[in-house]
Amino acid sequence: MNTDPLHDHALQIWDAALAAVDSATLVRQAIHVNTQQVHVGSTTVALNAVERVIVVGAGKAAAGMARGVIQAFENSPLQSHITGWVNVPEDCLSELPQITTHPARRAQCNEPTVEGIHGTQQILDLTTSANPQDLCICLISGGGSALLPAPIAGITLDDKQQITQLLSSHGANIQQLNSVRKKLSDVKGGRLAARCSSRHFASLVISDVLGDPLDLIASGPTVMDTEPIEIAIAVLRHFLDDQQPVVQRCLTAIENHVPLATLPSTYSVDVIGNNRTAVDAAAQAATNLGYETTHTANIKLEGLAEHVGFELAECSRKMTSAGGKRAYISGGEPVVQLADASIRGHGGRNQQLVLAALARKLADTTAPQQCMQRQFIMSAGTDGEDGPTDAAGAFINSNVVKQFLASSLDLKSTMQRNDAYTFFDELQALIKTGPTHTNVCDLRIVLSE
Repeated sequence: MNTDPLHDHALQIWDAALAAVDSATLVRQAIHVNTQQVHVGSTTVALNAVERVIVVGAGKAAAGMARGVIQAFENSPLQSHITGWVNVPEDCLSELPQITTHPARRAQCNEPTVEGIHGTQQILDLTTSANPQDLCICLISGGGSALLPAPIAGITLDDKQQITQLLSSHGANIQQLNSVRKKLSDVKGGRLAARCSSRHFASLVISDVLGDPLDLIASGPTVMDTEPIEIAIAVLRHFLDDQQPVVQRCLTAIENHVPLATLPSTYSVDVIGNNRTAVDAAAQAATNLGYETTHTANIKLEGLAEHVGFELAECSRKMTSAGGKRAYISGGEPVVQLADASIRGHGGRNQQLVLAALARKLADTTAPQQCMQRQFIMSAGTDGEDGPTDAAGAFINSNVVKQFLASSLDLKSTMQRNDAYTFFDELQALIKTGPTHTNVCDLRIVLSE
């Protein structure tokens, strides 16, 4: 089915983007050790002033990032003085010397868990027991919010899970979610860094939030929280009924939260990879394949996945009308307004986006059998996980259109029920990569020739 050369080119472009944001590589590039000094991002410490290297962190990329730390210190005097703990999804575990990778949640379930609380306590024990001469390196990547749970006094883990589910199902975006989550945490909003006993603290971040707002990536466990509590309170009251007991408990706990303590004396936070890194690499790969390429990495939230899908369909139409080999690469992260649970199917934002693009392409043609000829559209999450599914995303081309036209699938109903996974699975048009050990939002590739 997938003998389409555009399909092959799209996968090459995708692979180039993922290689550019490989988590271990990004960390190796951010750490430099010589005979005199250790450089971690923008932090510099004298080599002979460091007793231990304590590595902590959380996220879908944390295992790869931890491997990068170990590789960066190879053949240095500190190689045998590394210890650490990182929380990862259970499908991102990795056997590493000296650093524990802890399964803090199951795959395709981006919620805080009891296992996550245990792992977070191990991380806090490491940082609070650090000596002043230790160098603490914190590794943060997408998914860290759910992987670093430490509920504040007055609420339970179940409360945090309910609030996350309620906000997500009511259409709260990542910024709104994190505004609330960091106020409900004893580790986020800079509290992890503030509890470190070392004088030297360096945080390396792979960003999964558009525009790289450091206080929102994984809810900012190493970034001073300067956002007033009124914002989190306003989010809760905007999306939810503040008479619900769980909402009342969270509102009370936020209002009573203890202010943040001071941060370590030598302290830095550096973004080492983001959506633009992937988009730029993808655009270069497309150019190398002979496409006239345009690209954009969005730095603001995009709205509904359906709207982005419509825009990509229109982009595809214009590219085809212009003629020649053309590519459009974009990055971002839209949202999905979930259908009622009683009818909701299985899918993710990238699959919903591509489904919308297909609907628009078919609506704009008088010859359905000719739709998407010499055209290709795909959208996928760079972490390899699109919503609660084992797919990274989906694609459409002329083969997929023909398969759909010969099937009994109902496109309109599928979109309304958020059941894109079932739809594209039947058409063999899902993109499945497994965990990529990185996470820089989504990548979209539109090709025509």
